Amino acid sequence: MAVMSLASEVSWDPFDTVIDADPYEIWRRLRDDHPVYRNDRYGFYALSRYDDVEAAHRAPTVFSSSHGTVLEMMSDRPMDTAMMIFLDPPDHTRLRALVSRAFTPRRVAHLEDRIRGLCAGYLDAWRDGEPFDFVQDFGAPLPALVIATLLGVPESDQEWAREKIDTTFHLDPEAGMVNDISLTARIELHQYLEALITDRRGSPRDDMLSDLVAAELTDHDGTVRTLTVPEAAAFADLIISAGTETVARLLGWAAVLLDRHPDQRADLAAHPDVIPNAIEELLRYEAPSPVQGRWLTQDVELHGVTMPASSKVLLLTGSAGRDERKYPDAHLFDVRRQFDQHVSFGFGIHFCLGASLARLEGRIALEETLARRPEWTVDHDAAVRLHTSTVRGWVNVPVTA
Repeated sequence: MAVMSLASEVSWDPFDTVIDADPYEIWRRLRDDHPVYRNDRYGFYALSRYDDVEAAHRAPTVFSSSHGTVLEMMSDRPMDTAMMIFLDPPDHTRLRALVSRAFTPRRVAHLEDRIRGLCAGYLDAWRDGEPFDFVQDFGAPLPALVIATLLGVPESDQEWAREKIDTTFHLDPEAGMVNDISLTARIELHQYLEALITDRRGSPRDDMLSDLVAAELTDHDGTVRTLTVPEAAAFADLIISAGTETVARLLGWAAVLLDRHPDQRADLAAHPDVIPNAIEELLRYEAPSPVQGRWLTQDVELHGVTMPASSKVLLLTGSAGRDERKYPDAHLFDVRRQFDQHVSFGFGIHFCLGASLARLEGRIALEETLARRPEWTVDHDAAVRLHTSTVRGWVNVPVTA
């Protein structure tokens, strides 16, 4: 079968910051002309249509996560990790069921007052005529402290934990996401979580760390056991990473897009009941994580192209959200758009466990912002983008009221 090469008329490079700043036309051309795209330079295929991305999520044993989900970290060897995001069934099934019991709707709902209080504290510091960064002063610290509360980090340690969480996302201009500063922070945070988990073994509390300690896991041989301390800490690490980055990018996009669409911002300020739908539209329109990597366990033929087993495949979630085959006028941002679903939280077995918390944080953050500041202006010249192969959004969004 034919294979689309890098020399074709359209080229998409996940590391190209110029493309990343404005990928929409290239994504459209991929969807229309090259729905199975081959990049020879980095050795991957890319799927860009909504139906294809969703179908790949529905076939996790074919589109495997076991070799990593970030392009520069993927290799021929499966990852040696207990993190379920990099596991396939049946291991993923057993562990997800365990963590789901810790991520209960009751516990998430009980965070509403904490989230609203944090939002009030951050937003009340936004003074007329003074600089305020919607990401650094609000969107980034908010989810870090919420996650710390959910896990059970003592309030006296939460600011330290937030700084460590922030540092784990440090980007090195040369090494990218894998660098000494990020690794050191991750090790320190992991060691701290292990100490808390050890404490919970003797003194359980009403928090997620205690749930992880108490939860029982059935091994392949039928043995029923609890998680080891390192296993529980690995789960806590995963929850921190997923729960912090997505919300920070979501709120950055909210500030930018609602500034570009002041009529829709006014609509939300006047009708806060529309805000939950606006959150879904924000996620569809600008997916915080627009690219997810998968590893093929068998040959797959799609649109006349055969992708051989052991190929890297990138699922372009950001493009899927702009697919006109799924969403009429997909290029338009509309907080009142009616649609059934999107894939910005993934789909199938790897659907984001923290989606309900992210939605709760996004809703409350916009409610509290619009109640205080129904209008703002973004300094687009001073705004700074975040560029990685898998995350897309803003590091800095300076705003004035």
